[in-house]
Amino acid sequence: MTAKKSINEFFTYLINTKKAAANTVSAYQLDISTYSEYAEKCGFDIVTAKDSDIEKYKKHLVSRGFSTSSVSRAMSSLRGYYKFLNVTGVIDSNPAKAVKNDKNEKKTIDVLTSEEVDRLLSQPDVKDIKGLRDKAMLELMYATGIKVSELISLNVSDVNLQLGCISCHGTESSKHDRRIYIYPTAVKTIRDYLKFSRAYLVDDDFEPLFVNIGGTRITRQGFWKILKSYAARAGITKPITPHILRNSFATHLLENGADINDIKEILGHSDISSTLV
Repeated sequence: MTAKKSINEFFTYLINTKKAAANTVSAYQLDISTYSEYAEKCGFDIVTAKDSDIEKYKKHLVSRGFSTSSVSRAMSSLRGYYKFLNVTGVIDSNPAKAVKNDKNEKKTIDVLTSEEVDRLLSQPDVKDIKGLRDKAMLELMYATGIKVSELISLNVSDVNLQLGCISCHGTESSKHDRRIYIYPTAVKTIRDYLKFSRAYLVDDDFEPLFVNIGGTRITRQGFWKILKSYAARAGITKPITPHILRNSFATHLLENGADINDIKEILGHSDISSTLV
């Protein structure tokens, strides 16, 4: 079987039999076409390639500056291609199976120091309707470690100021509902926001907790802009994202003696390995 025919049959299998997503098929096409071009230049047939050929190709990708994760993805694509050839009887064994992935370097997680958090939270002007809302959002994000998607999805009925907690509903990645208790400063800020800010923006029967000046639910992009603006005012030079508040919340809890399993439950992780990172 020619290289071109084997590749075409593999993609027909991915699309028609495996029903692979369009993005997956595109990734395979890029990886295998790049590999095929390399093989042609080096003078070997990809159908009859040996593990040593694939190992050389892997080293070639590394020498060109490809990241560990990109090289691993390329090797995964080749394993899939050769597995197909093996299962369909074109080749006797999968030569890519012997080529192992390199270990990914551990990613560093950016967090704010306690002093940076204090500076950030002190930026909003609580005498202003918008500033009081922004203060409440920032305080709640840091007090609970919730995701920005969870923050903007909160409704007034999810907040219990008497008990000092919020109810956070399950999402695609955090499937179970959870109750999270918040510290007194955050409780007071939310109470002030509801009384002196939100009451002027929307009617009592409007469910979303955090709203913009136009009276509609705050968006992810809206909160991101707010956070970046206050971080710049606070002189924070680290790359700032909503997730950095979640990371900071978890890290500071751990530094102050909280149990890792309790942090896992608060963050809504289904697997403790995510919390350990």
